[in-house]
Order: sequence, then C-alpha cells, then structure tokens
Amino acid sequence: MAIKKYKPTTNGRRGMSTLVRNEITASTPEKSLVVSKSKTGGRNNQGRMTVRHIGGGAKQKYRLVDFKRNKTGVTGRIASIEYDPNRNANIALVNYRDGEKRYIIAPKDLTVGTIIESGPQADIKVGNALPLASIPVGTVIHCIELTPGKGAALCRAAGTSAQILGREDKYVLIRLQSGETRKVLGTCYATIGTVGNEDYELIDWGKAGRVRHLGVKPTNRGSVMNPNDHPHGGGEGRTPVGRKSPMTPWGKKAMGVKTRKSKKASNKLIVSRKKK
Repeated sequence: MAIKKYKPTTNGRRGMSTLVRNEITASTPEKSLVVSKSKTGGRNNQGRMTVRHIGGGAKQKYRLVDFKRNKTGVTGRIASIEYDPNRNANIALVNYRDGEKRYIIAPKDLTVGTIIESGPQADIKVGNALPLASIPVGTVIHCIELTPGKGAALCRAAGTSAQILGREDKYVLIRLQSGETRKVLGTCYATIGTVGNEDYELIDWGKAGRVRHLGVKPTNRGSVMNPNDHPHGGGEGRTPVGRKSPMTPWGKKAMGVKTRKSKKASNKLIVSRKKK
C-alpha cells in the first residue's frame, strides 16, 4: 500500500495523509462472520469509568477472525482481502473446500486465489499455519500462539513478524521485533510470513477529528490542572512538574517503572529482554 498526501487546502488538511488501499478487493464483509459490537465509553459493569479517553467514534461491526487456525488438513482459497475497522491489519476471507468460511489476518504478498492450509504437513509458504516444531530455522512468522490451542497472541498487528532462531528440547527459540528472544512450545501454531499493511504507521492523522472517529477522546495535560486533580497541577503560569519524575494522576511514577510481575511464571521462558 502507498501513502497519499493532501495539499494544505484547509488547516485540517495540512500534513494529512491516508492509505491508498489498493489491496482491498471487497467493500462489504461476509455477513455470517460479522457480529454487533457495543461501546463501553471506558466504563465497567458498574458504570464507573476505569479507562480514560475512550468515547464516541464511528460505529463498527466486529469481524470474527480465526486466530486458532485449527482446520487442519483442509485446503482453503483466498476469496478476498478486506478492511477491518477493529485492527490496523487487513483480513482475508478464506473459502475452505468443505464449504466453511473464515477470516484470517492477511499477511504480506497474500493474493486472491492463493491456496492455503494449516497442519504439520503444510508447505512452508505465506499464509500456511504450522506447529513451530515443523517450521525451519530462520523462517519469518506471525500470529504466534503462546499456549497450544488458545489462539495467536503475538505478532498480530500491521507490519509485525518474528523469526525462528533455533530449538531447545520441546521449545522453539523465536526473536520478536522488540529484540526479545523467548522460548515457545513447539506444539504452538504460527503462520508463515509478515503481517501486511506495513505502511499504517506512516499515516499522519492531520486533525483531531480523525482520531475522534477512532473513539479516542482528548487528553488533558496534568500541568494545566489544579493540584487536587493532578500532581503536576497548580502554580502560577507555566511551571515545571515539581517532582523527581513525571507522575500519574494517582501519584505513581509514570516513566521508567517496571510493571511486569517479578514472579511471573513465563519469566523463565524469556532468554533475553527487549532492546533498550
């Protein structure tokens, strides 16, 4: 996909850019794979706001994406590449030989008419899903499971991928884009290739309204609030933070604090941490 830039005909157009979605081949989704989606506005089941800056946005329908790829031994044909409003990656509609239809995350270079398959005996080609133990070392993969049968958890966003580095007993070593190297069980499934729509990160939204359409409300700086609303607030005119480090609205350190649990069970599977 390419990036389309606009002339500054208005203040909102200045700097704005959009994606030229020439890969999209269908404008309407498969009705049997679409369900309604309700918005929370950042509130929990008690009506209390638990996540800030969420609200409004365009109406969306949720596409049921097959992250498990558990239809082994049945070939499918890519019928269309479609836009998904719920994620930055595109999705592909697969028509299986037995008549079933499913959506998958569309990898780069996947085209309409391609035959894909999942299972230990599948070929090493873009779009096929195999157990990690069956994929050769050095292969680029995405949609990686962390627990066998639970569904893809890693490398699902646009332009993301990982690489297989080697094997250790029942585990497979993979390197993520962050630089982290970790072990994953060889029975976990992964899909060959890189997630498509890699130009998404180059979009310049141009104006606040486009972000509001995504359901993101404005964020107010703490330094313009009152002291009873935020630790950064108060003072005459523009003043510094007044603390050793930036703080959250609830008085916790906002930067440089490790949030991962020190006794998390999966810590032993991480060989090296991500690059700083």
